[in-house]
Amino acid sequence: MPQKRNKHELYDTSEGVSRKNKICPRCGPGIFLAKHADRESCGACGYTEFPNKPKEEDSPEEKGKKPAEEAKESSE
Repeated sequence: MPQKRNKHELYDTSEGVSRKNKICPRCGPGIFLAKHADRESCGACGYTEFPNKPKEEDSPEEKGKKPAEEAKESSE
């Protein structure tokens, strides 16, 4: 059974009243995306958005040096 949420948790009242969650781009106004730990999804149509994660190829810390840098060092 889903937990009941307080309606005040759904809105941001710091500067006026606004929804905290995004509107579903497929369903339109009135349907909002649910926030999960790894994604945001629509319960009505199933639309899902994943957060932007840096690719392993783009991250120099995980991959070490790029091949071009390794070639320069070996030629010197």
